[in-house]
Amino acid sequence: MADSRPTAPVVEAHGISKRFGATVALSDAHLTVAPGESHALVGRNGAGKSTLVSVLTGLQNPDTGTLRFNGQAAPAPGDTDAWRSRVACVYQRSTVIGSLTVAENLFLDRQSDRTLRPIGWRRLRARATDLLAEYGVDVDPAARADRLTVEQRQFVEIARALSFGARFIILDEPTAKLDAHGIGRLFAKLRELQSQGVAFLFISHHLQEVYDLCTTVTVYRDARHITTTPVAGLDHHTLVEAMTGESRTTDDGAQPRSGPAPDAPNLLGLDRLTLRGAYEDLTLTARAGEVLGLAGAAASGNVQAGESIAGLHRPTAGRITVAGRPVRTGNVPAALAAGVGFVPEDRHIQGLVPNRSVAENATLTVANQLGPLGTVLPSRTRAFAERMIADLDIKTPGPGAPVDALSGGNQQKVVIARALATRPHVLVAIRPTNGVDIKSKESLLGSVRKVADDGRTALIVSDELDDLRVCDRVVVMFHGRIVAQFPRGWSDEQLVAAMEGMASTDTKESHAPRD
Repeated sequence: MADSRPTAPVVEAHGISKRFGATVALSDAHLTVAPGESHALVGRNGAGKSTLVSVLTGLQNPDTGTLRFNGQAAPAPGDTDAWRSRVACVYQRSTVIGSLTVAENLFLDRQSDRTLRPIGWRRLRARATDLLAEYGVDVDPAARADRLTVEQRQFVEIARALSFGARFIILDEPTAKLDAHGIGRLFAKLRELQSQGVAFLFISHHLQEVYDLCTTVTVYRDARHITTTPVAGLDHHTLVEAMTGESRTTDDGAQPRSGPAPDAPNLLGLDRLTLRGAYEDLTLTARAGEVLGLAGAAASGNVQAGESIAGLHRPTAGRITVAGRPVRTGNVPAALAAGVGFVPEDRHIQGLVPNRSVAENATLTVANQLGPLGTVLPSRTRAFAERMIADLDIKTPGPGAPVDALSGGNQQKVVIARALATRPHVLVAIRPTNGVDIKSKESLLGSVRKVADDGRTALIVSDELDDLRVCDRVVVMFHGRIVAQFPRGWSDEQLVAAMEGMASTDTKESHAPRD
């Protein structure tokens, strides 16, 4: 006879509060996730999501409240094995060690059955093969992890978590570096695991993914639980209002924009630019007063094209001009001197100097303006940083605060502030709102828009539709080539079809690049 007793939630958090000094990180927070459920946790940066995750994974002890897994009290602090058997987190930045094989990563610190017993490599690979097969993960256990795709590394991390017995997995921005096909495969795997009783807490700033994957959403704002509600029947505006606490006053939140004047000069030009293995024969221009979008999926070459303009790659053919002058390619200082400002794709790896202050990070590109004869005067650094903090509305205790202490959205504002510090002719911003909340997105895109409104040029390189809506024109790349161009007013269906290589012949002809 089947057991009809109710199944306890995989996790129950009630009345969780946490302070760090005078800062209230969580106040009376709540969360309940059922077995096999895909539950979204959303909120602006600083809403308390990261602190809750640290409590759920045992990294932080709450000041007040109770936490239970499967009806049982949470393990004692420091009991690593007990925590691993209940919960795991797959972070936006992978914890897979690239120099080790998949098998070694899966059983790190568990390679041998007994302490001081030699590792049986054949047995280790067999254990890894069995584990991967059990959860349908198609990865070679003998492959080095640094040769895996982002998607494969995520699957390895999920399989590793399940091998400890955890049936509750937190996914922190899992789609941030995946293209549409990769997202589809990830979601298919998550649904498959849900059917086996595995529950997921899905944290994402991409709200459409909440609707695509999750059945329930919990919203946090200002360190407090705001609502938990079924996703079905929840409209986008209601969800955004819960996250921000504000009603939208316009249909799409977009600010009015004038775009480039008909006789505006070209400030950016690419002439038959080619980088072997990435893109080929790119020709386009962008005018003063224009925000140009360069759209494309992960393998389109659009990111490499943007990075080439900033000097990170040396094209094998073609040329780049800024304000009518050729730019020495493959040289970051030359691009900077020519008037190119750059916002990289990953602020953690390419954009910020950790353990340094907001002021130090924001003024790296203008060190020659901060004192005579190559010296850097703290007073000038502070004054320069204070102006940028005010201009971009960076939420920070002050210029001397460590940049690591800021929320993701404010860290990204620091990266943009540094790019704008030189007043560049051309700002190249690659996925400028990656991993930030909806309110920060509006502010960041407003800063990019202001570059064009001031008579300069901005190039947004992205596959995010919200990033591209601020553009006056969008050029689409597919497999290294420009395949379509859209003026303001494009539809989601048109743009996505072009990015996925499904644009019709008529579309390609009617929207072909004019440059």
